Amino acid sequence: MTNKYMYFIANWKMFGDLKSLDTLEKVIKFFKGFKKNKLLKIIYCPPNTLVHEMSKKLKNSKIEVGAQNCHQNEFYGAHTGFVNSKMLKNIGAKYVIIGHSENRSVGETDKLINSKIKSALNSGLKVIFCIGETLQEKRKKLTKKILKKQIKLGLNKIKKKNNILIAYEPVWSIGSGKIPKSNELHETISFLKKIIKNNKILYGGSVNPKNIHKLTSINIIDGFLVGGASQDPKKFIDIIKKTYN
Repeated sequence: MTNKYMYFIANWKMFGDLKSLDTLEKVIKFFKGFKKNKLLKIIYCPPNTLVHEMSKKLKNSKIEVGAQNCHQNEFYGAHTGFVNSKMLKNIGAKYVIIGHSENRSVGETDKLINSKIKSALNSGLKVIFCIGETLQEKRKKLTKKILKKQIKLGLNKIKKKNNILIAYEPVWSIGSGKIPKSNELHETISFLKKIIKNNKILYGGSVNPKNIHKLTSINIIDGFLVGGASQDPKKFIDIIKKTYN
């Protein structure tokens, strides 16, 4: 249970079609009637194919829309199959996820992530910057070293960081149903708040209605990046309710 301002970010991953937007009605209705709605920000990050239609559907709801990635070049160019930050901004996105482990795992480097963050900020988007260690790195007790490196390189030469949210997502936790032990997670979030003092620190990785009470007991977390559970409006609403009850 908490009474602090929290972020709830729904990462739909590669899920959804136009009909899927109908599920938003339940969340819109819930958010409008929720007594503590001034204490939270809900952001939906669907595939690019749904960003424009979703932004129109959520226009009068105070729920905002983001994207899941962007090209590093903020200007138009010969980059077949890619979408840049300026395009996303133009169709209604206000946020963009950058550095997710699912993209890092297929070759997205810290240097490339840094370029994408700069591009997004220059286009007027707010950034949800994902960081996290693999299971192998965790077992070698390299978590803090890895996170510090990802932050240092990802935010290199970015002076104004006020439009960046940090999402700590242990790679080994994503989609596994497992979350870090409470003492370990508290220690990691505390560490992150020391090295990047003025940014909100979110947690992501197998967040669901069953473990949200355990996660919210760590009162220094500023919100959650929710994957699979966010595709089900009932589960997503339960996560929000249980955070405040």
